[in-house]
Order: sequence, then structure tokens, then C-alpha cells
Amino acid sequence: MKIHFVGIGGIGVSALAKYYLEKGCRISGSDLVSSEITEALKKLGAKIFTGKHKTKNLPKNANLVIYSPAVKPNNPELKEAKKLKIKCQSYPEALGELTKKYFTIAIAGSHGKSTVAAMTGLLLEKAGLDPTVILGTKLKEFGSSNCRVGKSKYLVIEADEHLASFLNYWPKIIVLTTIEADHLDFYKNLKNYVLAYKKFISQLPKSGILIANKDDKNIQKLKSQISKLHLKTQNYSLKQLEAKKIKKILKIPGKFNISNALAALTVTRVLKIPDKISFKALSEYKGSWRRFEITKTLYPKPYTLISDYAHHPTQIKVTLEAAREKFPRKEIWCIFQPHQYQRTYYLFKDFVKVFKAAPVDKLIITDIYDVAGDAKN
Repeated sequence: MKIHFVGIGGIGVSALAKYYLEKGCRISGSDLVSSEITEALKKLGAKIFTGKHKTKNLPKNANLVIYSPAVKPNNPELKEAKKLKIKCQSYPEALGELTKKYFTIAIAGSHGKSTVAAMTGLLLEKAGLDPTVILGTKLKEFGSSNCRVGKSKYLVIEADEHLASFLNYWPKIIVLTTIEADHLDFYKNLKNYVLAYKKFISQLPKSGILIANKDDKNIQKLKSQISKLHLKTQNYSLKQLEAKKIKKILKIPGKFNISNALAALTVTRVLKIPDKISFKALSEYKGSWRRFEITKTLYPKPYTLISDYAHHPTQIKVTLEAAREKFPRKEIWCIFQPHQYQRTYYLFKDFVKVFKAAPVDKLIITDIYDVAGDAKN
């Protein structure tokens, strides 16, 4: 089978490309720029085109075209594929088809999806369940990859709420980490945002399980709204006895990461994995790409660089608090690049509030990162 990916350099799209490469498919793809992600795909055997999208990039005998949600309908490769009557699917649609073929565990929420999905996938792997894992980050334990292809029935994914993508997914277990207003360029308000989560949860089968963060007030409100669905629910909370034990064994700092670990632990308990295996795996978890990723450097003088993808005010707040917790006596600089014009506009007051109270010594804010396919006004 020949599959062409438009926007193959995206963190989610590239994971799906790796999945199909390992399944023996012939993969090609295009992206505007070369990156470490596209270079890694080349090494795995994918044919990569970089630069301006062109019709000639599309193999005429392709069986399927999968495109990033950021790709516009007038994209020349997508238009050509439709002209040739090649089957076309967005990344969420393509991933959604996979969720129907597996026992899917979907990690959803405003914050923590990547870390909880990474932890869950790792715990299942350590328990011998041989899961397939598709991440929005890279994991050292998976060979610094955002995809692990297993041979069992289990699939662990991030269920992204952006553009209501997660409504394409059909999991058996949903983990709900947090709910806080985001992507307001699409949802307009918190009410619509919560409604999307409600629709997603309603897609659980009668035998499905919702794993919910008891510490999140919006999740608790949502649970009362979905009580008529009579879902099996498991809660987790920082008030659990295990929270203290997890804090002692985790290598990554922050209360939010203790909560993330509790979410993954709850999944393993639902799947009857012994706590002994889960706690050992959590104690060995090294963290993931761009999630409080620590790099030591000696030039021009010794300092510690922490790379983190935090782009929502709440994420920034807890990440900076974690940095201060880990380095209580060090001078801390925060260099922040706002992510998307729309998010910066809608959450501007929250950003100001967070940075005013931030436990840092110096703050540098760069130009806004322009995301392909997003509006600037």
C-alpha cells in the first residue's frame, strides 16, 4: 500500500507515518521545511519532499493521502489527489480508523496529554502488554520516537481536542486530565469547549471506562452532566495515598506530573497490571521531548537549559513552579515564545497574570510563533 502524507513533519502526522512504515507500507510525504522529524522519517525509508507543496510530489499510484489538519483545501497536492479520486483523510480521520481496530486508550484534556500517554504506553510496555503507542512527543524509552508499534490489541493515543479532532476516535478507555478554556478561536467559549468533551465521552461503549481527575472542578461539573450515560468511572486525585510515594520516586518535578503519573497508574489498575510493575516503571521514567527536558551545557559558561512546550497560561505557571521547586537557589530566566496569535489574543490577561507572579528572576518574551493554517488576527 502506498500512502502520501501532506504535512508529514507534524508531530502527530509523523507518528502515523512511522506506524505505516513499520507495517510495510510505502510512504512519501511533503512539508514546508526539513526538520529532525522529516530526517528521521527519511532514515526509516520514507520519501520526503520539502519546500513549496507541488502536485508532482504526489505519487500518481498512491492508495491513500493523509493530510495534517493545518493543510488547507486549496493545497495543490490535496487538490490533485481528489482530482485523481485517491482516498483522502485528515490525520484525525485516519487515526480514528485505527482506534476502531484496537482496544484504544485515549488520553484527553487541556493539559498533560503527552506525558500521560507516554507514561501509560511505557507502563503497558513494561508490563509485557506490547502496546502500540502514538504520541505528540518523543520518548527516549521508545528510541526517541513518537511511535511504538506493538503486536497486541492495545493502542494508546493522545486525543486532541483542537478542531474537535477527538470526535473521530472510538476508545474503550478515556483518561480525562484537565478541562480549561483553550482553542477559543474555534470553540469561542468554555461552554462549547466542555460540550465537545461531553460528546467525546458519550462515544465510549457501555463496557467503556472513564478515568477522571477528581481535582479538576470542570471535570467534576462535566461528570454530573454525563451521569445519565451510566458510565463506569475511576477517579484519581493528588489526595490519594499513592501521591506521596509517586512524588518520592518520580525523576520529573511538579505536582502536575504527580497527577499525570496517578492517571497512568489508574489505567494500569483498570487493566489489572500489578502496582509493583507500575511503580518501578514510573520510577524509571526519564521524561519526554520538550516536556521539562533538561540539557546541561558548558558554553559560554555552565548553565542548565530546560525546554518545555508549555503554551497555555496554566501550563506555564506550573512549569515555572516546577523549575523553582527543582532549583530553589538558582537564578532562573524564562524565555517564552507565545504560540499562535489567536491563543495569545484570547488568553492575554491570563498570560499577564501568570508572568507577573512567575517565580523567575528574568523574563524574555519573543515574537509570536505563527502556526501554519491559523489566523493571525
